[in-house]
Amino acid sequence: MESHLLLLFLALILDRLVGDPPWLWSRLLHPVVVFGAGISFFDRLLNRPSFSEGFRRVLGAVSIALLLLLSLTVGVLLHWIFASIGPMGFVGEVVIAAVFLAQRSLLDHVRAVAVGLRRDGLEGGRKAVSMIVGRDPAALDEAGVTRAALESLSENFADGVVAPAFWYAVFGLPGLLAYKMLNTADSMIGHKSEKYLYFGWASARLDDLANWPAARLSGLLIVAAAWVSGGTLAAKRCFSVMMCDHGLHRSPNSGWSEAAAAGALDVALAG
Repeated sequence: MESHLLLLFLALILDRLVGDPPWLWSRLLHPVVVFGAGISFFDRLLNRPSFSEGFRRVLGAVSIALLLLLSLTVGVLLHWIFASIGPMGFVGEVVIAAVFLAQRSLLDHVRAVAVGLRRDGLEGGRKAVSMIVGRDPAALDEAGVTRAALESLSENFADGVVAPAFWYAVFGLPGLLAYKMLNTADSMIGHKSEKYLYFGWASARLDDLANWPAARLSGLLIVAAAWVSGGTLAAKRCFSVMMCDHGLHRSPNSGWSEAAAAGALDVALAG
């Protein structure tokens, strides 16, 4: 695990410095895009309205199980390859780990909202925030745009940065790839629409389970950040708000980081 922590530290630095350069991913398929293609394949093949609700739930569970098995296998193979080629393997694993961290990407997207508001006013802010939230921002005022950006930042800090880092630290590349496969599946088929209520049930439940430790850890990291920036009183307020309000969120996990962020900034976030 010690070696994973060192590699993770270097991957976080690399992601912070480089992020997801458009010039690279306009020429190569991002691994998450490949994951999405696999999920879409099973969705088209097995998620049929003619099947019963129970059967679709079973097929959805089988689909995510196969996808997780595949991602674990790829992770094991990559780890074996990198371990067998010496120092270049060390570099290769750092690069692969950095690809699956969203630290720089998240920062850039949230910063773009602030830049949009300052440069182009409300419409600029709405356009920028539409890139990171699922809801229609057309009715949001400036405070609403800012709030939506902060909510997205705190939620995605947990499942886009802390969770993949946690699973890499614990299980290396197999854990990282499996988590990203699961999280991608949750974002694609894990919502409670008529089409995915049953087929995506297993993906959604497993994603909740996988994010359980990271959600709480992300809240504590925000408390630590509040202490660094504002001292003991700020940290106490942040921790108190997190503990009191995390359960008000509709998600069993997102409330931890959002409530902590609200407490750290002393603002109201809806979630």
